[in-house]
Amino acid sequence: RSGIEHFTLIDNDIITISNLNRQLYALTSTMNKKKIEVAKNRTLDINPNCQIQIYDTFVSEDTIDNFDFEKFDYIIDAIDTVSAKIAIILKAQANNIPIISSMGAGNKVNPMGFMVSDIYKTEMDPLAKVMRYELKKRRVKHLKVVYSKEKPLRPLEDPTISCRTHCICPKGTRKCTERRDIPGSNAFVPTACGLLIASEVIKDLTKPVAREEFKK
Repeated sequence: RSGIEHFTLIDNDIITISNLNRQLYALTSTMNKKKIEVAKNRTLDINPNCQIQIYDTFVSEDTIDNFDFEKFDYIIDAIDTVSAKIAIILKAQANNIPIISSMGAGNKVNPMGFMVSDIYKTEMDPLAKVMRYELKKRRVKHLKVVYSKEKPLRPLEDPTISCRTHCICPKGTRKCTERRDIPGSNAFVPTACGLLIASEVIKDLTKPVAREEFKK
């Protein structure tokens, strides 16, 4: 809808009921379908002229070389695994490709709280804290990110609404006996983060055009 017609989509996940709360293409009619296939079809339904390449692959250190980075003008890192985020960030910077990374949106309720910043200026974001530490070790000096200073909420300690008694996660993804909190998302929070990321990508890609128009 903003004029970009070439996409490479990378994901090996399927749509499950746990995606309904936040993902645009997660519908009862798309349950158990490949996310990249549904995303591709939706994009083509908006603009049939789009050229879309899909990889049914999980991004990792082992698979990062499977992608042709020379064809990319911009990379959006919307990965939620630290090791995968690091792998794609290092590859992007090694190939001098602009990249923007999404930090945490779980357990937050304010969609207006997101902002664009450098990773080393972030605060009050657990994921960003880990990323700062890991990227500093790897001598990554800068990384554009979208994050929120809002303090994440903690889930209610109420067994009647716990996933331990109302489990909806696909079998094999996690155990209900795990003590680690499972982040929750409101529909309007990750959406706002994604829109801000899209805005930054469009602005960055059109900066040379804007400069030429200004000269005229």
